[in-house]
Amino acid sequence: MPAQNQPRHRLIVALDVPTAAQALALADSLAPQVGFFKVGLQLFLDAGFAVCDALSKRGHKVMLDLKFHDIPQTVALATAQLANHDIALATVHGYPQVVAAAAKAKGRTKILAVTVLTSLGHEELAQSGFAGTLADLVVLRAETSLAAGADGIVCSPLETSLVRKALGTKAVIATPGIRPLDSARDDQTRTATPQAAIAAGADYIIVGRPITKAADPAAAARAIIDEIG
Repeated sequence: MPAQNQPRHRLIVALDVPTAAQALALADSLAPQVGFFKVGLQLFLDAGFAVCDALSKRGHKVMLDLKFHDIPQTVALATAQLANHDIALATVHGYPQVVAAAAKAKGRTKILAVTVLTSLGHEELAQSGFAGTLADLVVLRAETSLAAGADGIVCSPLETSLVRKALGTKAVIATPGIRPLDSARDDQTRTATPQAAIAAGADYIIVGRPITKAADPAAAARAIIDEIG
């Protein structure tokens, strides 16, 4: 099995903590089981690229999840900042102009387009005025994002199989909203187990609170790796 397809490399742990010190301590406690970590908005506002650099110097891969969404010029300039850092994956919102701007400036980083946030439910979708279903919107944004130059997409596990069928095997699919059977759903409305997400076609599963809030985070991570193995 190629290294990137091994279960431990398909788990991305979301370091959704307020400080770099907490994030790095958590990453150290999860190594060597976990080698891929997500830096989101909360952590980035505390530590900026310094925490990304510290993770990469430890030999970890980094997903920078800032979900860029602005005018194309601003998105291109922001994405260009990634070139000075070892960022494996970065997220933008799945609108064609945003994706195209990021794709042109991405360098070595792979750009993932966020289709529909996993906290969005059918009631909120109806309020937005979109006439189709959540799945329709996810597939539409996935297809238009790939056409605009994205390397892959972020979608909930409930739409992963549809997106994989629509996009084929080359597109990267990263799936948040992962909840082991014994975990609370928290503020996620579209969730699935780790095994179900991988079976549906996800390349990566993104897991935060079921690991980071566990009494034994390393044990929780190992259990998820075993489940997807």
